[in-house]
Amino acid sequence: MGDFFKKQSVANFLEVDSRLTKSLTAKDLLALGIGAIIGTGIFILPGHEAAMHAGPAVAIAFLMSGIVAGTVGMAYAEFSSAMPVAGSAYSFGSVIYGEGIGWILGWSLILEYFLSVSAQSVGFASYFNNNILGAFGIHLPKFLSAGPMEGGGINLTAVLIVFVIAYVIAHGTSLSKRVENVAVIIKVTIIVLFIIVGAFYVNTKNYVPFYPAEFHSSPFGLGGLSTSAATVFFAFIGFDALASNSAETINPKKDVAKGILGTVFIAIVLYVAFSLVLTGVVNYKDLNVDDPAAYALKVIHLNFWNKLITLGALVGIFTALLTLFFGGSRLVYALGRDGLLPKKMGEVDAKYSVPKNAIYMATVVQAFFAGLVPLTELTSLINAGTLLAFIFISFGIIPLRRRKDIPNDGYKMPWYPVLPVLAGLASLYFLLMLPKLSKITVVIWLVIGAIVYLVYGLKHSKLQNESKN
Repeated sequence: MGDFFKKQSVANFLEVDSRLTKSLTAKDLLALGIGAIIGTGIFILPGHEAAMHAGPAVAIAFLMSGIVAGTVGMAYAEFSSAMPVAGSAYSFGSVIYGEGIGWILGWSLILEYFLSVSAQSVGFASYFNNNILGAFGIHLPKFLSAGPMEGGGINLTAVLIVFVIAYVIAHGTSLSKRVENVAVIIKVTIIVLFIIVGAFYVNTKNYVPFYPAEFHSSPFGLGGLSTSAATVFFAFIGFDALASNSAETINPKKDVAKGILGTVFIAIVLYVAFSLVLTGVVNYKDLNVDDPAAYALKVIHLNFWNKLITLGALVGIFTALLTLFFGGSRLVYALGRDGLLPKKMGEVDAKYSVPKNAIYMATVVQAFFAGLVPLTELTSLINAGTLLAFIFISFGIIPLRRRKDIPNDGYKMPWYPVLPVLAGLASLYFLLMLPKLSKITVVIWLVIGAIVYLVYGLKHSKLQNESKN
């Protein structure tokens, strides 16, 4: 147990991560964050959650999860200011709680990132196949447009977009940054246009009942709304990727906080407005489709705007893929850097200063899930690992403040210690409100992770071997 709780040194992380190129500004981080958060979450989740859990009150679900995510984001920002290293919650947890807890958080976030990229890829494929290929009269056979769980063979478009993103990520931070900055402007503009145009076609009868009685399960009749809020946390996980990029940020003490908090604020405004317009244009019962925004515009016969929202969805999901792939590959790199995964995962390519082996491994896993598993199954599995990390990072602010060896003259979470505790408790509540399948899956994943750590990690860990020598 002493080995399990042995703490990492911030100085060691900073020394190793100095190989990564510092090129990101607050503006770049804001673009990366919006790129991650405004993706499949806004273009697909509002429809599914309105139909299955919340009705038009899905807008309130997004507001609830956004407020909690923003509060937890403050904790991430303080950690990034105090420890500007790669690996996000894994690295933070290893320093504050010990390597074993850090590994659990890292293992949870691997599941989050890889499944998020796979889910975004399936969302991209839905819009592309239905609205781009379909417009040209091209209809892929089911064997090439759906995985075996949906009666097909492989979702080819989803697999191909994973490989395209991998190519961009493998060619350095500068290329990823340029693509992201331009694409974010395009998609936010299109989303705002959808909100403005769609507002003229809202039928207020679709808002009645706003929170349908069929979803009034316990506790206190808020079960459906709470489940929806817990599920749409998938939409807000992008800020974790910003914390992963703090080692490549020029001024992490200030800019990571600006990126995280700015991202969450913009995302809340867009998600709530988008959901209200969507459920006002089309009755919530008809929105359980993978391209609800495009579907809504078809219903009101706005064919030009339908094509425009499809373009926005494709650009939006593309940028989300970039940020999430970026964050996931950096997490794998961090685990390889510390010997908890094979050391090749921690190597940095000399030409582009990126962890190419980590990128290759992430590509294979993400393409596998994207090609074979449906979107609804993927999104239901993601949030448990995310919320587990949120709990530890929120409560972790308290021991972080007590560490005199980790000075922080940058961003600090306000209303300490009340706000960190409230953020941790809120994350715990949403974790308990997740669907049963999500909780079972994350328990199985954590058991596998514990076995990997005990069999491989403890033996190869640099921290453990250094202390023995």
